[in-house]
Amino acid sequence: MAKDNAAKKEKDTKGAAEAPSAEKAKKPILLIILVLVNLIAVVGVGVIVYMGQQKKQEKANPIGDPENTEIKEVVKSESDKNSIVSLDTFLLNLSSDRGLKLVKVNMELEVSGEGILDEIKKQKPKVRDMIITIVSSKDYKDIADKAGKDNLRNEIKDQINLFLTKGKIENIYFTEFLLNY
Repeated sequence: MAKDNAAKKEKDTKGAAEAPSAEKAKKPILLIILVLVNLIAVVGVGVIVYMGQQKKQEKANPIGDPENTEIKEVVKSESDKNSIVSLDTFLLNLSSDRGLKLVKVNMELEVSGEGILDEIKKQKPKVRDMIITIVSSKDYKDIADKAGKDNLRNEIKDQINLFLTKGKIENIYFTEFLLNY
Protein backbone atom coordinates (compact mmCIF):
# COMPACT_ATOMS: atom_id res chain seq x y z
CA MET A 1 0.00 0.00 0.00
CA ALA A 2 2.83 2.34 0.78
CA LYS A 3 4.32 1.43 -2.57
CA ASP A 4 1.01 2.25 -4.30
CA ASN A 5 0.84 5.63 -2.56
CA ALA A 6 4.47 6.35 -3.47
CA ALA A 7 3.85 5.32 -7.10
CA LYS A 8 0.72 7.48 -7.20
CA LYS A 9 2.60 10.51 -5.81
CA GLU A 10 5.36 9.92 -8.33
CA LYS A 11 2.85 9.87 -11.23
CA ASP A 12 1.19 13.03 -9.91
CA THR A 13 4.58 14.72 -9.62
CA LYS A 14 5.55 13.68 -13.18
CA GLY A 15 2.18 14.81 -14.57
CA ALA A 16 2.42 18.09 -12.71
CA ALA A 17 5.98 18.59 -13.94
CA GLU A 18 4.98 17.88 -17.55
CA ALA A 19 1.96 20.21 -17.47
CA PRO A 20 3.86 23.35 -16.35
CA SER A 21 6.54 22.81 -18.99
CA ALA A 22 3.82 22.65 -21.70
CA GLU A 23 2.22 25.81 -20.30
CA LYS A 24 5.63 27.50 -20.12
CA ALA A 25 6.22 26.68 -23.79
CA LYS A 26 2.86 28.21 -24.78
CA LYS A 27 3.43 31.48 -22.86
CA PRO A 28 6.53 32.70 -24.80
CA ILE A 29 4.87 31.94 -28.14
CA LEU A 30 1.74 33.84 -27.10
CA LEU A 31 3.86 36.71 -25.77
CA ILE A 32 5.85 36.92 -29.02
CA ILE A 33 2.65 36.94 -31.08
CA LEU A 34 1.17 39.75 -28.95
CA VAL A 35 4.37 41.81 -29.21
CA LEU A 36 4.44 41.41 -33.01
CA VAL A 37 0.76 42.38 -33.37
CA ASN A 38 1.34 45.49 -31.22
CA LEU A 39 4.46 46.40 -33.18
CA ILE A 40 2.62 46.13 -36.50
CA ALA A 41 -0.23 48.27 -35.14
CA VAL A 42 2.15 50.98 -33.87
CA VAL A 43 4.09 51.08 -37.15
CA GLY A 44 0.83 51.27 -39.13
CA VAL A 45 -0.45 54.19 -37.07
CA GLY A 46 2.92 55.93 -37.40
CA VAL A 47 2.89 55.58 -41.19
CA ILE A 48 -0.66 56.94 -41.41
CA VAL A 49 0.19 59.95 -39.22
CA TYR A 50 3.38 60.65 -41.18
CA MET A 51 1.57 60.53 -44.54
CA GLY A 52 -1.15 62.82 -43.21
CA GLN A 53 1.44 65.35 -42.04
CA GLN A 54 3.19 65.25 -45.42
CA LYS A 55 -0.06 65.98 -47.27
CA LYS A 56 -0.92 68.79 -44.85
CA GLN A 57 2.55 70.28 -45.22
CA GLU A 58 2.38 70.18 -49.03
CA LYS A 59 -0.92 72.05 -48.97
CA ALA A 60 0.20 74.58 -46.37
CA ASN A 61 3.70 75.28 -47.68
CA PRO A 62 3.77 76.18 -51.38
CA ILE A 63 7.22 77.81 -51.05
CA GLY A 64 9.51 76.40 -53.67
CA ASP A 65 6.80 74.19 -55.11
CA PRO A 66 7.70 73.75 -58.80
CA GLU A 67 4.04 73.37 -59.71
CA ASN A 68 3.23 76.71 -58.07
CA THR A 69 5.00 78.79 -60.72
CA GLU A 70 2.14 80.29 -62.65
CA ILE A 71 1.16 83.88 -62.03
CA LYS A 72 -2.40 84.25 -60.92
CA GLU A 73 -4.51 87.11 -62.11
CA VAL A 74 -6.63 87.92 -59.10
CA VAL A 75 -8.66 91.01 -59.99
CA LYS A 76 -9.36 92.93 -63.16
CA SER A 77 -10.95 96.33 -63.10
CA GLU A 78 -13.96 97.22 -65.24
CA SER A 79 -11.82 99.22 -67.64
CA ASP A 80 -9.54 96.21 -68.13
CA LYS A 81 -6.50 98.47 -67.67
CA ASN A 82 -5.26 97.55 -64.19
CA SER A 83 -4.81 93.99 -62.98
CA ILE A 84 -3.53 92.47 -59.77
CA VAL A 85 -0.85 89.81 -60.16
CA SER A 86 -0.01 87.56 -57.20
CA LEU A 87 3.56 86.34 -56.76
CA ASP A 88 4.79 83.29 -54.87
CA THR A 89 5.97 83.60 -51.27
CA PHE A 90 9.45 84.96 -50.59
CA LEU A 91 11.41 83.68 -47.57
CA LEU A 92 14.66 85.61 -47.41
CA ASN A 93 17.63 86.37 -45.18
CA LEU A 94 18.15 90.01 -44.32
CA SER A 95 21.52 91.74 -44.30
CA SER A 96 22.53 91.74 -40.65
CA ASP A 97 25.62 91.95 -38.49
CA ARG A 98 23.99 90.28 -35.48
CA GLY A 99 22.81 86.84 -36.43
CA LEU A 100 20.29 85.46 -38.85
CA LYS A 101 17.26 87.62 -39.62
CA LEU A 102 14.49 86.31 -41.86
CA VAL A 103 11.64 87.97 -43.67
CA LYS A 104 8.64 86.23 -45.22
CA VAL A 105 6.84 88.33 -47.82
CA ASN A 106 3.80 87.75 -49.98
CA MET A 107 3.14 90.50 -52.47
CA GLU A 108 0.80 91.38 -55.27
CA LEU A 109 1.57 93.70 -58.13
CA GLU A 110 -0.97 96.14 -59.55
CA VAL A 111 -0.07 96.39 -63.23
CA SER A 112 -1.37 98.37 -66.18
CA GLY A 113 -0.80 98.15 -69.88
CA GLU A 114 -1.66 96.01 -72.85
CA GLY A 115 0.03 92.59 -72.67
CA ILE A 116 1.66 93.24 -69.29
CA LEU A 117 0.40 89.96 -67.82
CA ASP A 118 2.15 87.93 -70.51
CA GLU A 119 5.31 90.00 -70.13
CA ILE A 120 5.40 89.48 -66.36
CA LYS A 121 4.79 85.77 -66.86
CA LYS A 122 7.74 85.59 -69.26
CA GLN A 123 9.93 87.81 -67.05
CA LYS A 124 8.96 86.10 -63.78
CA PRO A 125 12.48 84.79 -62.98
CA LYS A 126 13.89 88.28 -63.53
CA VAL A 127 11.14 89.87 -61.40
CA ARG A 128 11.70 87.38 -58.57
CA ASP A 129 15.48 87.87 -58.76
CA MET A 130 15.10 91.63 -58.56
CA ILE A 131 12.82 91.34 -55.50
CA ILE A 132 15.15 88.84 -53.80
CA THR A 133 18.18 91.06 -54.42
CA ILE A 134 16.49 94.21 -53.12
CA VAL A 135 14.87 92.68 -50.02
CA SER A 136 17.91 90.62 -48.97
CA SER A 137 20.14 93.72 -49.17
CA LYS A 138 18.01 95.46 -46.52
CA ASP A 139 18.66 95.45 -42.80
CA TYR A 140 15.95 94.89 -40.21
CA LYS A 141 15.85 98.56 -39.23
CA ASP A 142 15.45 99.57 -42.91
CA ILE A 143 12.11 97.78 -43.32
CA ALA A 144 10.73 97.46 -39.78
CA ASP A 145 8.48 100.54 -39.84
CA LYS A 146 5.87 101.89 -42.25
CA ALA A 147 8.25 104.33 -43.94
CA GLY A 148 10.75 101.52 -44.53
CA LYS A 149 8.10 99.32 -46.12
CA ASP A 150 6.98 102.22 -48.33
CA ASN A 151 10.59 102.82 -49.43
CA LEU A 152 11.01 99.09 -50.15
CA ARG A 153 7.77 99.06 -52.13
CA ASN A 154 8.87 102.05 -54.24
CA GLU A 155 12.37 100.65 -54.84
CA ILE A 156 10.99 97.29 -56.02
CA LYS A 157 8.45 99.04 -58.27
CA ASP A 158 11.06 101.37 -59.80
CA GLN A 159 13.61 98.60 -60.46
CA ILE A 160 11.09 96.25 -62.09
CA ASN A 161 9.60 99.04 -64.22
CA LEU A 162 13.06 99.63 -65.72
CA PHE A 163 12.90 96.41 -67.75
CA LEU A 164 9.16 96.17 -68.46
CA THR A 165 8.23 97.34 -71.97
CA LYS A 166 4.50 96.58 -72.42
CA GLY A 167 3.23 98.23 -69.29
CA LYS A 168 4.25 99.14 -65.80
CA ILE A 169 3.72 98.36 -62.15
CA GLU A 170 1.42 100.94 -60.61
CA ASN A 171 1.62 99.72 -57.02
CA ILE A 172 2.84 96.84 -54.86
CA TYR A 173 0.74 95.40 -52.07
CA PHE A 174 2.29 93.37 -49.27
CA THR A 175 -0.30 90.76 -48.31
CA GLU A 176 2.01 89.18 -45.72
CA PHE A 177 5.12 90.69 -44.19
CA LEU A 178 6.74 88.78 -41.31
CA LEU A 179 10.05 89.75 -39.73
CA ASN A 180 11.86 87.76 -37.07
CA TYR A 181 13.96 89.73 -34.64
